[in-house]
Amino acid sequence: MTEPKEAWITGIGIVSSLGEGLDAHWDALNNKRINVDDKRFAPYIVHPLAPVSFDAQIPKKGDQRQMEAWQRIGTYAAGLALDSAGVKGNQEILGRMDMIVAAGGGERDVAVDMAILNAYIKGNSGPAFLNERLMNDLRPTLFLAQLSNLLAGNIAIVHGVSGTSRTFMGEEAASIDAARIALARIESGQSDIALVGAAHNGERTDLLILYEFGDFNLKDKFAPVWARDKEHDGFALGSAGCFLVIESREHAEARGAKPYAKLTKVVADLAQRKQPGAVTKSLDALWSKLGVGGDNGALITGATGVEPVTSEERAFLNQRTGCAVRATGTSFGHTLETQFPLGIALAALSLSRGALYPPNDPTGLEVEMSKPPTQIVVVGAGHWQGEGMALVEAIK
Repeated sequence: MTEPKEAWITGIGIVSSLGEGLDAHWDALNNKRINVDDKRFAPYIVHPLAPVSFDAQIPKKGDQRQMEAWQRIGTYAAGLALDSAGVKGNQEILGRMDMIVAAGGGERDVAVDMAILNAYIKGNSGPAFLNERLMNDLRPTLFLAQLSNLLAGNIAIVHGVSGTSRTFMGEEAASIDAARIALARIESGQSDIALVGAAHNGERTDLLILYEFGDFNLKDKFAPVWARDKEHDGFALGSAGCFLVIESREHAEARGAKPYAKLTKVVADLAQRKQPGAVTKSLDALWSKLGVGGDNGALITGATGVEPVTSEERAFLNQRTGCAVRATGTSFGHTLETQFPLGIALAALSLSRGALYPPNDPTGLEVEMSKPPTQIVVVGAGHWQGEGMALVEAIK
């Protein structure tokens, strides 16, 4: 049996409420900046996308027009990652680069929805009316479950990434599996280089309505993740795109690429959350599979702020007494599929810069880390299902 190949993270692309690119995000995190909008969708709070000139990565206006916002965000972030890895425009590499995307479904046309609902309230929504709306108001599209594939398709069209393509759906768990499969393919030699990531548009009334049905939304006032409690819990949706270029060490060295960090392991679970403590138990089991050298180190979590899962995750974190914890949800909001690759990206960025960014938490759960981290664990616990972890390590 051959030894698994080492997987290096050689490209990182991030666009979010804090800006675009690695320097902008590093500066924002170190200065504890948070960008929230509590007026536009009141009483709900969102982390809106920072101003971005999409022309920089999606030069054709026609391409931009046919994309929904989340597709533009993702295609833009993918371009940043390819630039970061030094493979933008390299047709030989792009032609065999695998693409693994985590994505949700398409965005609804809220104006059409409202027209139909108002007609229903007034008793004017007979078959002829609905048929007319379907024919005239809804743009031609694929079966809704296939809309997630459009992000990968747009990345292929705009950036020329044309190796194998896989799309995972399933909110937070989808991106955990995307990273897990990408790593497995590289370790086994099935892939030399892959583009992995996700995108999310949190500025959507249809999503806010959807999550309100489950009582998941943070309302009325913003609070950092760990300062939320059973009386004021929930997530503040965030807009963000994050893509990573992951490749085998041999492939990276052959082209002279400089790595940010090594992706050592990704593990996933789907706990049955019928009993209290199921999430804590799941995370404990995943931790044991990572091969972490003791509890000392750093931990970046996508904790949502939703109860009871966040309290159960906090119980797991309280057992890691030597770890410096950082919750991405405080700075970025909750970005669903994007949260896990975002955590990996921030871990790789921190390792490459020899420091963990400072805590942004009034409760004291997050503490300073003075020494340079050598390994960072990324944790994901979905707001209603799915758990996962990744071990990201510095390259000596």
